[in-house]
Amino acid sequence: MSFHDIRFPAALSFGSTGGPERRTEIVTLANGYEERNAPWSQSRRRYDAGVSMRSLDDIASLLAFFEARQGQLYGFRWKDWSDYKSCLPREEISYTDQLLARGDGVTATFQLAKTYRSGLEHARRVITRPVAGTARIGVNGTELREGVHFTLDTTTGSIVLAEVPTPEAEVTAGFEFDVPVRFDTDRIATSVASFQAGEMPSVPVVELRV
Repeated sequence: MSFHDIRFPAALSFGSTGGPERRTEIVTLANGYEERNAPWSQSRRRYDAGVSMRSLDDIASLLAFFEARQGQLYGFRWKDWSDYKSCLPREEISYTDQLLARGDGVTATFQLAKTYRSGLEHARRVITRPVAGTARIGVNGTELREGVHFTLDTTTGSIVLAEVPTPEAEVTAGFEFDVPVRFDTDRIATSVASFQAGEMPSVPVVELRV
């Protein structure tokens, strides 16, 4: 996958609109009942970066970033201000935020993930673009040190522990993360007159499957 490991300016993504999208196939039967199927196991997020532009300098920064990515050709990191860390927005990251797995006495590599819960149901989201320096990892209630007890690949979200956890030991994590995305257009239409009149360009951004 063609990807530039660089984040879209966070100051420009602040105020953008967007969020998760699901795909549900619905068939209405002759008796009025429905059959529903979800072909996607994970949500796919979409955003519009245009609504967060506040000045002509912001537009210039957007155009520079767009040109450097060659439109839709190269992916990049995106900070989703409404959902960018393992805990609630107002909480501090803790190594106990997310349960990644339980040890089996053999496995030393684990994937970062975030679980969304509501009632008895939950959805697990694989995290592939953690923010460097923010990961906190724990095993059975003891926090580990990065570079000593574990290493993290910030391009995949994969963690490798220096020691294999004992069977049933809880491997937990806390972290900040970005969303891998690309521009969903090869054209940006801007106008100084329109911008000064309060009309913002539409700049769609879509999450990449990685």
